[in-house]
Amino acid sequence: MPHRAAGAAPAPAPALRADAAHNRLRVLRAAREVFAERGLDAPVAAVARRAGVGVATLYRRFPTRDALLAEVFADEMAACTGAVEDALADPDPWRGFSAFLELVCAAQATDRGFTAALLTTATAGGSAFEDSRARMEEKVAAVVRRAKAAGALRPDFSRADLSLALMANRGITAESPEAAAAASRRLVALLLRSFRAGAPEPDPLPPVAAVGLYPARATPGAPPPRR
Repeated sequence: MPHRAAGAAPAPAPALRADAAHNRLRVLRAAREVFAERGLDAPVAAVARRAGVGVATLYRRFPTRDALLAEVFADEMAACTGAVEDALADPDPWRGFSAFLELVCAAQATDRGFTAALLTTATAGGSAFEDSRARMEEKVAAVVRRAKAAGALRPDFSRADLSLALMANRGITAESPEAAAAASRRLVALLLRSFRAGAPEPDPLPPVAAVGLYPARATPGAPPPRR
């Protein structure tokens, strides 16, 4: 009897591991959605409800909010930090600044959760996520300083203007991801024109995006919108 029990014990282990892995993915997906919608201070219980798991199950995988945040946005934080480092390494400060803004806004057009996290101030300081974000912001400040020192970025530009650019980009709505990406590219091109000091003849703008100010269906009998 003891031998049968010992031999049977390992059998359910793979199923449990698969179930735990599935729950982990559900929690991460739910956390990304909830933090994007409600900010980084959203209750962990809301994440658990969205994932369809118990709070205890969530805490077994992620014992703290910081651990959850760090895992949810690990890839995005690494990519964003890499983009900032590439901008600092570029011998042309304006090109580095422009490429960074273009990359971040392009990523935001398809994944709003991470940039929502970047634009949200969490109440709990000193966390690993907050520390990573603070280090990245220091590098972004260096990118801005380099572009200003080179005379390429207008002297009255503020780092807060980057937040405004991200908020404007986040507000884009379109009928498809492709249209949203096209609108983002055009918006960034317009923003860069306004940010540049003593700009030469501007580069051509990207194609006009398929977005509009009016509903797709006009109200019956209503006159056409005035242009």
